[in-house]
Amino acid sequence: MSELPSGSQTEPSTAALPGEVEAESLPRMGFWEHLDELRRRLQRAVLAFVAAFLVCWGFSKPIFNFLAIPVYNALPEGEKLVFLKVTDPFIVYVKVAALVGVFLASPMILAQAWGFIAPGLYRKEKRAGVVFILFGSLLFLAGGLFGYFVAFPYAVQYLLSVGEGFEASLTINDYLNLLITVLLGLGIMFELPTVILILARLGLVTPRFLLRHSRIAIVLIFVVSAIVTPTPDVVNLCAVALPTVALYFLGILVAWIVMPRKRED
Repeated sequence: MSELPSGSQTEPSTAALPGEVEAESLPRMGFWEHLDELRRRLQRAVLAFVAAFLVCWGFSKPIFNFLAIPVYNALPEGEKLVFLKVTDPFIVYVKVAALVGVFLASPMILAQAWGFIAPGLYRKEKRAGVVFILFGSLLFLAGGLFGYFVAFPYAVQYLLSVGEGFEASLTINDYLNLLITVLLGLGIMFELPTVILILARLGLVTPRFLLRHSRIAIVLIFVVSAIVTPTPDVVNLCAVALPTVALYFLGILVAWIVMPRKRED
Protein backbone atom coordinates (compact mmCIF):
# COMPACT_ATOMS: atom_id res chain seq x y z
CA MET A 1 0.00 0.00 0.00
CA SER A 2 1.28 3.43 -0.83
CA GLU A 3 1.81 5.76 2.03
CA LEU A 4 0.03 9.05 2.14
CA PRO A 5 2.17 12.17 1.96
CA SER A 6 3.07 13.47 5.34
CA GLY A 7 1.22 16.69 4.70
CA SER A 8 -1.99 14.90 3.73
CA GLN A 9 -2.34 12.49 6.66
CA THR A 10 -5.86 12.40 8.02
CA GLU A 11 -6.30 13.63 11.57
CA PRO A 12 -9.33 13.51 13.85
CA SER A 13 -11.60 16.47 13.41
CA THR A 14 -11.08 19.08 16.11
CA ALA A 15 -13.89 21.35 15.01
CA ALA A 16 -15.55 22.64 18.15
CA LEU A 17 -19.26 22.91 18.60
CA PRO A 18 -20.71 26.43 18.70
CA GLY A 19 -21.26 26.17 22.42
CA GLU A 20 -17.69 25.00 22.97
CA VAL A 21 -16.28 27.88 20.90
CA GLU A 22 -18.35 30.29 22.92
CA ALA A 23 -17.23 28.67 26.16
CA GLU A 24 -13.57 28.93 25.14
CA SER A 25 -14.02 32.61 24.31
CA LEU A 26 -15.38 33.36 27.78
CA PRO A 27 -12.82 34.89 30.15
CA ARG A 28 -11.76 32.41 32.80
CA MET A 29 -11.56 33.63 36.39
CA GLY A 30 -9.18 32.28 38.98
CA PHE A 31 -10.09 31.36 42.54
CA TRP A 32 -9.12 34.73 44.01
CA GLU A 33 -10.89 36.56 41.19
CA HIS A 34 -14.07 34.61 42.03
CA LEU A 35 -13.72 35.59 45.68
CA ASP A 36 -13.18 39.23 44.74
CA GLU A 37 -16.23 39.16 42.47
CA LEU A 38 -18.27 37.57 45.26
CA ARG A 39 -17.10 40.28 47.66
CA ARG A 40 -18.17 43.04 45.27
CA ARG A 41 -21.57 41.44 44.70
CA LEU A 42 -22.13 41.00 48.43
CA GLN A 43 -21.17 44.62 49.07
CA ARG A 44 -23.69 45.87 46.53
CA ALA A 45 -26.41 43.62 47.95
CA VAL A 46 -25.66 44.81 51.49
CA LEU A 47 -25.67 48.46 50.39
CA ALA A 48 -29.06 47.95 48.73
CA PHE A 49 -30.39 46.37 51.92
CA VAL A 50 -28.97 49.17 54.11
CA ALA A 51 -30.55 51.81 51.87
CA ALA A 52 -33.92 50.04 52.03
CA PHE A 53 -33.52 49.62 55.80
CA LEU A 54 -32.90 53.33 56.31
CA VAL A 55 -35.97 54.21 54.26
CA CYS A 56 -38.11 51.77 56.24
CA TRP A 57 -36.67 52.93 59.57
CA GLY A 58 -38.41 56.28 59.20
CA PHE A 59 -41.74 54.47 58.87
CA SER A 60 -41.08 51.57 61.24
CA LYS A 61 -43.83 52.51 63.70
CA PRO A 62 -46.71 52.70 61.18
CA ILE A 63 -45.32 49.60 59.48
CA PHE A 64 -45.45 47.70 62.77
CA ASN A 65 -48.99 48.92 63.39
CA PHE A 66 -49.93 47.51 59.99
CA LEU A 67 -48.15 44.21 60.69
CA ALA A 68 -49.96 43.94 64.04
CA ILE A 69 -53.43 44.03 62.48
CA PRO A 70 -53.82 40.21 62.37
CA VAL A 71 -53.23 39.83 66.11
CA TYR A 72 -55.41 42.80 67.06
CA ASN A 73 -58.23 41.34 64.97
CA ALA A 74 -57.92 38.10 66.96
CA LEU A 75 -57.49 39.63 70.44
CA PRO A 76 -60.46 40.74 72.54
CA GLU A 77 -61.28 44.41 72.05
CA GLY A 78 -59.13 46.70 74.15
CA GLU A 79 -56.21 44.30 74.64
CA LYS A 80 -52.79 45.29 73.35
CA LEU A 81 -49.37 43.76 72.83
CA VAL A 82 -46.91 44.35 75.69
CA PHE A 83 -43.15 44.53 76.10
CA LEU A 84 -41.03 43.33 79.01
CA LYS A 85 -37.73 45.15 78.49
CA VAL A 86 -36.94 48.81 77.95
CA THR A 87 -35.06 47.96 74.76
CA ASP A 88 -37.85 45.81 73.26
CA PRO A 89 -39.60 48.58 71.26
CA PHE A 90 -36.31 49.70 69.71
CA ILE A 91 -35.33 46.13 68.79
CA VAL A 92 -38.78 45.49 67.33
CA TYR A 93 -38.62 48.59 65.12
CA VAL A 94 -35.16 47.53 63.92
CA LYS A 95 -36.53 44.10 62.99
CA VAL A 96 -39.51 45.68 61.24
CA ALA A 97 -37.27 47.91 59.12
CA ALA A 98 -35.02 44.95 58.34
CA LEU A 99 -37.94 42.71 57.36
CA VAL A 100 -39.48 45.19 54.95
CA GLY A 101 -36.01 46.21 53.77
CA VAL A 102 -35.33 42.65 52.61
CA PHE A 103 -38.46 42.69 50.46
CA LEU A 104 -37.67 46.13 49.02
CA ALA A 105 -34.06 45.23 48.26
CA SER A 106 -34.86 41.76 46.88
CA PRO A 107 -34.61 42.83 43.17
CA MET A 108 -31.11 44.21 43.75
CA ILE A 109 -30.10 41.19 45.83
CA LEU A 110 -31.30 38.81 43.11
CA ALA A 111 -29.58 40.94 40.45
CA GLN A 112 -26.27 40.59 42.29
CA ALA A 113 -26.78 36.85 42.70
CA TRP A 114 -27.40 36.55 38.96
CA GLY A 115 -24.44 38.78 38.20
CA PHE A 116 -22.18 36.38 40.09
CA ILE A 117 -23.56 33.32 38.28
CA ALA A 118 -23.84 34.79 34.77
CA PRO A 119 -20.12 34.84 33.77
CA GLY A 120 -20.13 31.04 33.78
CA LEU A 121 -23.11 30.79 31.43
CA TYR A 122 -23.45 30.82 27.67
CA ARG A 123 -24.80 33.86 25.91
CA LYS A 124 -28.26 32.34 25.40
CA GLU A 125 -28.43 31.31 29.06
CA LYS A 126 -27.57 34.84 30.21
CA ARG A 127 -30.77 36.10 28.59
CA ALA A 128 -32.72 34.47 31.43
CA GLY A 129 -31.31 37.08 33.83
CA VAL A 130 -34.18 39.54 33.42
CA VAL A 131 -36.70 36.74 33.90
CA PHE A 132 -34.82 35.50 36.98
CA ILE A 133 -34.76 38.94 38.64
CA LEU A 134 -38.32 39.96 37.76
CA PHE A 135 -39.89 36.55 38.32
CA GLY A 136 -37.94 35.97 41.54
CA SER A 137 -38.77 39.39 43.01
CA LEU A 138 -42.48 39.07 42.27
CA LEU A 139 -42.66 35.55 43.72
CA PHE A 140 -40.77 36.57 46.87
CA LEU A 141 -43.18 39.46 47.37
CA ALA A 142 -46.15 37.19 46.60
CA GLY A 143 -44.98 34.74 49.26
CA GLY A 144 -44.80 37.49 51.85
CA LEU A 145 -48.24 38.84 50.93
CA PHE A 146 -49.74 35.36 51.00
CA GLY A 147 -48.26 34.82 54.45
CA TYR A 148 -49.58 38.13 55.80
CA PHE A 149 -53.09 38.03 54.33
CA VAL A 150 -53.82 34.28 54.34
CA ALA A 151 -51.57 31.97 56.35
CA PHE A 152 -50.60 34.16 59.32
CA PRO A 153 -54.06 35.52 60.30
CA TYR A 154 -55.45 32.00 60.42
CA ALA A 155 -52.46 30.82 62.45
CA VAL A 156 -52.89 33.63 64.98
CA GLN A 157 -56.60 32.94 65.40
CA TYR A 158 -55.95 29.24 65.86
CA LEU A 159 -53.17 29.73 68.41
CA LEU A 160 -55.21 32.22 70.45
CA SER A 161 -58.23 29.91 70.38
CA VAL A 162 -56.10 27.19 71.94
CA GLY A 163 -55.36 29.58 74.81
CA GLU A 164 -58.99 30.32 75.62
CA GLY A 165 -59.54 30.42 79.37
CA PHE A 166 -56.17 32.09 79.97
CA GLU A 167 -55.33 35.77 80.08
CA ALA A 168 -53.28 36.71 77.04
CA SER A 169 -50.11 38.73 77.53
CA LEU A 170 -48.45 38.75 74.13
CA THR A 171 -45.11 40.52 73.77
CA ILE A 172 -44.30 42.55 70.69
CA ASN A 173 -40.98 40.74 70.31
CA ASP A 174 -42.44 37.22 70.29
CA TYR A 175 -45.23 38.24 67.94
CA LEU A 176 -42.85 39.84 65.45
CA ASN A 177 -40.45 36.88 65.53
CA LEU A 178 -43.32 34.56 64.62
CA LEU A 179 -44.44 36.90 61.84
CA ILE A 180 -40.91 37.16 60.42
CA THR A 181 -40.58 33.37 60.34
CA VAL A 182 -43.82 32.98 58.40
CA LEU A 183 -43.30 35.85 55.92
CA LEU A 184 -39.67 35.11 55.08
CA GLY A 185 -40.29 31.36 55.06
CA LEU A 186 -43.14 31.66 52.59
CA GLY A 187 -41.23 34.23 50.53
CA ILE A 188 -38.37 31.75 50.14
CA MET A 189 -40.73 28.83 49.43
CA PHE A 190 -42.44 30.84 46.69
CA GLU A 191 -39.05 31.11 44.95
CA LEU A 192 -39.38 27.46 43.92
CA PRO A 193 -40.38 28.18 40.27
CA THR A 194 -37.42 30.55 39.94
CA VAL A 195 -35.01 27.89 41.20
CA ILE A 196 -36.50 25.35 38.81
CA LEU A 197 -36.19 27.81 35.92
CA ILE A 198 -32.49 28.41 36.57
CA LEU A 199 -31.71 24.71 37.02
CA ALA A 200 -33.51 23.96 33.76
CA ARG A 201 -31.66 26.70 31.87
CA LEU A 202 -28.38 25.29 33.18
CA GLY A 203 -29.41 21.84 31.98
CA LEU A 204 -29.20 20.35 35.48
CA VAL A 205 -32.84 19.21 35.46
CA THR A 206 -35.52 18.60 32.86
CA PRO A 207 -39.32 18.77 33.08
CA ARG A 208 -39.45 15.01 32.60
CA PHE A 209 -37.06 14.50 35.53
CA LEU A 210 -39.08 16.85 37.76
CA LEU A 211 -42.34 15.12 36.91
CA ARG A 212 -40.84 11.71 37.53
CA HIS A 213 -39.70 12.77 41.00
CA SER A 214 -42.76 14.89 41.83
CA ARG A 215 -43.84 12.59 44.67
CA ILE A 216 -40.55 13.12 46.47
CA ALA A 217 -40.79 16.86 45.86
CA ILE A 218 -44.32 16.99 47.31
CA VAL A 219 -43.19 15.16 50.46
CA LEU A 220 -40.30 17.59 50.90
CA ILE A 221 -42.64 20.55 50.38
CA PHE A 222 -44.94 19.30 53.13
CA VAL A 223 -41.96 18.76 55.45
CA VAL A 224 -40.69 22.32 54.90
CA SER A 225 -44.24 23.68 55.23
CA ALA A 226 -44.56 21.94 58.59
CA ILE A 227 -41.42 23.76 59.72
CA VAL A 228 -42.57 27.17 58.45
CA THR A 229 -46.17 26.79 59.62
CA PRO A 230 -46.53 28.03 63.21
CA THR A 231 -49.48 25.73 63.98
CA PRO A 232 -49.72 21.91 63.94
CA ASP A 233 -53.19 21.70 62.39
CA VAL A 234 -53.70 20.14 58.99
CA VAL A 235 -55.71 23.05 57.57
CA ASN A 236 -52.94 25.60 58.07
CA LEU A 237 -50.33 23.11 56.85
CA CYS A 238 -52.28 22.57 53.62
CA ALA A 239 -52.82 26.32 53.23
CA VAL A 240 -49.03 26.67 52.98
CA ALA A 241 -48.09 23.41 51.25
CA LEU A 242 -50.71 23.24 48.50
CA PRO A 243 -49.87 26.64 46.90
CA THR A 244 -46.20 25.62 46.99
CA VAL A 245 -47.01 22.34 45.26
CA ALA A 246 -48.90 24.33 42.62
CA LEU A 247 -45.83 26.54 42.20
CA TYR A 248 -43.69 23.42 41.75
CA PHE A 249 -45.78 22.33 38.78
CA LEU A 250 -45.82 25.92 37.50
CA GLY A 251 -42.03 25.81 37.60
CA ILE A 252 -42.11 22.59 35.54
CA LEU A 253 -44.33 24.28 32.96
CA VAL A 254 -42.04 27.33 32.77
CA ALA A 255 -39.01 25.06 32.47
CA TRP A 256 -40.66 23.18 29.61
CA ILE A 257 -41.32 26.49 27.81
CA VAL A 258 -37.88 28.07 28.20
CA MET A 259 -35.59 25.03 28.14
CA PRO A 260 -33.87 24.19 24.86
CA ARG A 261 -35.59 21.18 23.35
CA LYS A 262 -32.30 19.32 22.75
CA ARG A 263 -31.78 19.06 26.51
CA GLU A 264 -35.05 17.24 26.95
CA ASP A 265 -33.49 14.00 25.62
